[in-house]
Amino acid sequence: MNKKIGRYGALLTGISVLVFAISMIFSVIKENSGAFISYFSCMFLAIGYIIFACSLYSINKDNDKKALGILGIAFGIIYAILIFIVYYAQCTTIRLDINLSNETLSIIDYNKLGSLFFNYDLLGYGFMALSTFFLAFIVDTTNNKNKFLQRLLLVHGIFFPSCFIVPMFPIFNTNTGNIAGTILLEIWCVYFLPICILGYKYFQDNKER
Repeated sequence: MNKKIGRYGALLTGISVLVFAISMIFSVIKENSGAFISYFSCMFLAIGYIIFACSLYSINKDNDKKALGILGIAFGIIYAILIFIVYYAQCTTIRLDINLSNETLSIIDYNKLGSLFFNYDLLGYGFMALSTFFLAFIVDTTNNKNKFLQRLLLVHGIFFPSCFIVPMFPIFNTNTGNIAGTILLEIWCVYFLPICILGYKYFQDNKER
């Protein structure tokens, strides 16, 4: 059952990443046309990732590495909470309340570069990176596919310092173009999608043993 749930988690995460990537392309072609879908998909990405992380921990057979798995789950939960705060606000209050003032939007609107919620979003993905870093150590590296999955998870962890530190400096502000951010996010999607695919295979291969 743990491995089956893990496959579902990896699949949900992968589909969410793919939908997120496509919706951003639509938003570039026609401004904000895919915004709601991108926010919505990111919430399911967080759900899928937590399922994936917990399932990865549940099939870990090395008792000496349990603490690393728990750390990965804990940081993943922080990521999910921050992401839901940001994107649930975008899908509800910010999208539906036309009377919000510019001052309020400058704080809670993710689209306002440098806003509080924009910074929360970066922090959230920083904790996701920290989570993948620790989870990498509980991957069973008995074959090359698993070793590659471990390396991808480890390397993804390097995003934590930049996501944590960058919001403290005036790099992102209202004058920063959205295209640059979209390109960076598309690159992230291209990087993270193989993690989802290899994660699915990881649980599938464990099932066959």
